[in-house]
Amino acid sequence: MSGEGAPPEGAPGPLVSAFRAARGRTAPQFTIPGHKGRIGEIEPELMGPLAADLPLHGGLDTPKLARGNLLESERMAARHFGADWCRFGVGGSTQANLALCLALGRPGDRVIVSRALHRSLFSGLVLSGLEPVWVPPSAHRATGLPLGITPSALRRAVARAPDARAVILTDPGYLGTLSPISELARIAHGAGMALFVDQAWGAHFGFHPALPGHALALGADALVTSVHKTGLGHTQASLACARTGRLDLARLERGFDATHTTSPAGSVLASIEGSLTLMAARGEELLGRALGLVREARRQLQEALGPVGLPDESQFPGPEGPLFDPLRLVVQLAPLGADGRAVEGEMLRRGVAVEYADRDLLAPVVTLADDRDTVGRLVREIVRAVSATGRGPARPARPPISWRVRPEVAMSPREAFFAGHERVAWQRAAGRVSAELVAPYPPGIPVLAPGERISAHHLRVLRAAARGGARIAYATDPFLSWLDVVSD
Repeated sequence: MSGEGAPPEGAPGPLVSAFRAARGRTAPQFTIPGHKGRIGEIEPELMGPLAADLPLHGGLDTPKLARGNLLESERMAARHFGADWCRFGVGGSTQANLALCLALGRPGDRVIVSRALHRSLFSGLVLSGLEPVWVPPSAHRATGLPLGITPSALRRAVARAPDARAVILTDPGYLGTLSPISELARIAHGAGMALFVDQAWGAHFGFHPALPGHALALGADALVTSVHKTGLGHTQASLACARTGRLDLARLERGFDATHTTSPAGSVLASIEGSLTLMAARGEELLGRALGLVREARRQLQEALGPVGLPDESQFPGPEGPLFDPLRLVVQLAPLGADGRAVEGEMLRRGVAVEYADRDLLAPVVTLADDRDTVGRLVREIVRAVSATGRGPARPARPPISWRVRPEVAMSPREAFFAGHERVAWQRAAGRVSAELVAPYPPGIPVLAPGERISAHHLRVLRAAARGGARIAYATDPFLSWLDVVSD
């Protein structure tokens, strides 16, 4: 990480150094966790899952945190992001999103929100009592991919809700599309609103000239990112950072502490620091290699499969740079008449998993950890699986229902969460107000949320998705034979 007080380039920071020291410690410890790193003497089978588990309290620092290792590491990260405040989280971007929602306003305040949001932001609206003013995404004409929020869409939302406290974006989107954040920041700030970006899928941004800058560098007031997604952190590793010109520092701290565990895993925290330090030292080199692998994968897939769709940044021009993450590999199978769910199943049978698959496309995640061998295997397995499962007539690409929702809001998410609920058969649910979150997963973007009216169309598409093999996440009944609704 760059900035005053940072370790020499590539050298370990205070958390990684403390992790190394703690791993070499031989004196017995009388603090939690209960396994004390000695589980191998009790049950060797558990040694694998617990081998790297060290706490922050009594592990990477004293039980009273007298050395300040975490605080110093977070300050280093804040300097890197040009932020006034930064906290490391061990509950993924979910926990960090909850924290930011608690800091944005008071119960009853309105916020302008991209409808292509993650489930955690819905939970944040419930916890905070903020009331959403939705901005639905649009679809790209040529590829069918969901687009980011446009300046004109944000201006319309600001006109509908001039009293909103903040704008909340999810950017980049799940399939790599971007919003013009600099322009959106100017619009939000001109209306007296803060701009918060859930940048969970953008941990690599700002570390290579071919990539967008991170959200704060582009004018946002706060960002959250999942260091474990496209960075190199431990699963659940995330961070939140903010500038305090439009956000209250004390509220940020209280929001984060209210949602954070008091027993954070030191191994997760050290991985955040280590990932940022490595990216600062070698990010351009490592990302340059990964970007080259993605370009080569597109070329090989095109050569092998012919009319397959392979979106890239050239198809998404923007006022200040392309509005597509060039590291994102999206393979559109609709032009081949192939079924992505069948292709995924064939690949899984050979031990190869991809992050996202629906009928029309696959979206494997390629990161800095990949090389020619891993990406070459991915290409071969996709080509083989398409051949094994067969092709059919070409069909137009159609984005999943998650990106085409136009919700009818009957009450706020918080009101619906605390209202009386009842369970009804799916045939009787149309016209009722949903009491639960219902989201085909992936991408995990809700089709129904607490407080929204259920339509016959919602029921048709959700049940069709379930029959087609999609996992229906968060609903009490994943088979959708019944739903929880607000009592009349």
